[in-house]
Amino acid sequence: MPVIKIEMFVGRTIEQKRAMTKAITESFIATAGGTAQSVHIIVTEVARENWAVGGLLCSDLAAVAAQSTSN
Repeated sequence: MPVIKIEMFVGRTIEQKRAMTKAITESFIATAGGTAQSVHIIVTEVARENWAVGGLLCSDLAAVAAQSTSN
């Protein structure tokens, strides 16, 4: 039983998550075999203030990018 874990920012609609999990399941089966019922997908949504890249919170990255383009 494969378990696929996805961590992403909050904000996708339920329809987007349905389409994503369907596409991932179909792709997994096409490339690795198995059945749809055997593929488990866990989607964890993370707020931007709880994710950092390059030492900066993602919630702050837009402000940093705006400052660097105005200089």
